[in-house]
Amino acid sequence: MTGMLFVYVTVGSDAGAHRIANAVIGERLAACANILPPVTSVYHWQGKVEQGSEHVLILKTRAALFERLERRIKDMHSYECPCIVALPISAGHPPFLRWLAAETEAGQEF
Repeated sequence: MTGMLFVYVTVGSDAGAHRIANAVIGERLAACANILPPVTSVYHWQGKVEQGSEHVLILKTRAALFERLERRIKDMHSYECPCIVALPISAGHPPFLRWLAAETEAGQEF
């Protein structure tokens, strides 16, 4: 295990996705943010099936930063119940993992 995560976040607008991405990168809570073009999401919400356009953020960070990253995203997010989920990076290109560690707060060696 690498101690690194992909954090998947859905956001209701391009502007919102960029605002969150710039904040968490600037604060070194994540090393990189990928903002994907709009996707169509279909989901249950308050007893109804809903459908809407969302942008996806994929953030790369260290597991040790997840709680702080999650709080920061929630503070900035427009949704009542935002999707913020972490997926472990079980293996990766060592130079990339070293870069990820170095670009986030208190980088560690691998």
